[in-house]
Amino acid sequence: MNIPDQHPVIIGVGQLTWREPDTGRTPTDALEAVCRIALEDCGRDVRKAVDALATVRFVADTDAGAGAVFPRDPGAEVSARLGLDNPARFIGTIGGNTPQYLVNRFVERLQREEHRVVLLAGTELMATFFDALRNGGDLGSWSDGGAEPPTVGADRDGLSDTEKAHGLYQPINTYPLFENSLRHHLGHDLAEHLQSISEISSRMTAVAAENPHAWRQKFRTAEDIGTVAVSNRYIGFPYTRAMNALMEVDMAAAVVLTTAGTARELGVDRERWVFPRGGVDVNDIWFPSERADLHSSPAIRLGWQALSRHAGITLDKVGRFDIYSCFPSAVQVSCAEIGLSPLDERGVTVTGGLPYFGGPGNNYSLHAIAQMVDTLRREGGNGLVTANGLYLTKHSLGLYSSEAAGEVRDLPDSGALQREVDRGPRVAVATDPAGDATVETYTVAFGREGPERGILVARNDSGERLLALAPDNGDALDALLSEDPIGRRGRVSCTDGVNTLEL
Repeated sequence: MNIPDQHPVIIGVGQLTWREPDTGRTPTDALEAVCRIALEDCGRDVRKAVDALATVRFVADTDAGAGAVFPRDPGAEVSARLGLDNPARFIGTIGGNTPQYLVNRFVERLQREEHRVVLLAGTELMATFFDALRNGGDLGSWSDGGAEPPTVGADRDGLSDTEKAHGLYQPINTYPLFENSLRHHLGHDLAEHLQSISEISSRMTAVAAENPHAWRQKFRTAEDIGTVAVSNRYIGFPYTRAMNALMEVDMAAAVVLTTAGTARELGVDRERWVFPRGGVDVNDIWFPSERADLHSSPAIRLGWQALSRHAGITLDKVGRFDIYSCFPSAVQVSCAEIGLSPLDERGVTVTGGLPYFGGPGNNYSLHAIAQMVDTLRREGGNGLVTANGLYLTKHSLGLYSSEAAGEVRDLPDSGALQREVDRGPRVAVATDPAGDATVETYTVAFGREGPERGILVARNDSGERLLALAPDNGDALDALLSEDPIGRRGRVSCTDGVNTLEL
């Protein structure tokens, strides 16, 4: 095939995992190291052609105090150390969708000839960060005192004040709400559903066990994952510790993007090329409490349909997947919307997934993309990466292939897709929540000593949605754990903006 000059292509990837905390290794050091690997992976010295360097924002930036420890513009020092020719620098927004979002944006810019070679990189050193907090380590060398480069994408608070007041700020509380809603929708009882999500998780561990970059290189059975133990306690019911994204890791990834014409000009071997065949970026209804239900994603469904049409690649022609897997509900919802069984023999991950490969903050999906490139180089064929930010809110999808498209076209119109989602059904949140209500979904948040808080989502008799906490006593929490409350009626009271629902 005569590959068009403007066809986007990935020519280099790199990944690193450091399993021992080291305060002497700064985020800038980590980015430099993984960028060197990605640039060397190109097989030619392409450094002087790199005219854009974009980094993934550190997840610590969600907290002003913690974020102050991290560098503001690490790309400046990285560029100098690598001998790059003063590339334009950019930074992404908060969210696990960011790496794929950046790929989509810079594919567009490359097609418009705004750049020649783009280096995308990200790192999260949360294992070292938390070890330093626990043991008094010195992180004074991490910050660079610089000013942030331009942001690619728009930042927006992910939750309403009401959602924050009822504990939804923590994903470990929010995703279990999606899980129990999904279970009820599927008609599963608690035992049946636990077995299902444990099996999905077990299959991901089998991939992680064979991945040298994975943080947890160990196969675990479904029974092991689903059995509550001292080392595997509940975090947010029904999730055991083994089902939660593993944030406390030190990892880095990088990707080199260009066009086929530039790759030829630079002499990069055709065997190194993997082709982004299209990408989309669509958000679900922004606040979870306003969504029509808590077990689906119109954004993923519409995004995949548009992406498949654009690339001319149907689901049966996709040989590899990396479905964002911060929690089992994210996997199941995404799979349902694209028409894939989470137990499909092709697998739902090429890395091993966030709970086992590692869930390095905002940067996991850059690892997924790098791993997908390595996989397609070996196996050929097509691969799909889905990336999710916030609370099943921001979705970025990318199709990758060992073969180029016959022609280069603009990416699908994500704006039109977004308008379609925004026109969809939306639930009003009760301004006066006191009164009778019916439970839609729930979770119980656990601490190290046991259950600590029950969180419920309900509808009042007017169809409005409300959030509430269970009464602050052991009997109420035990009842939520032993008796499925979905569909049951309760009475809601409100004190200082916090609702309590008593069944």
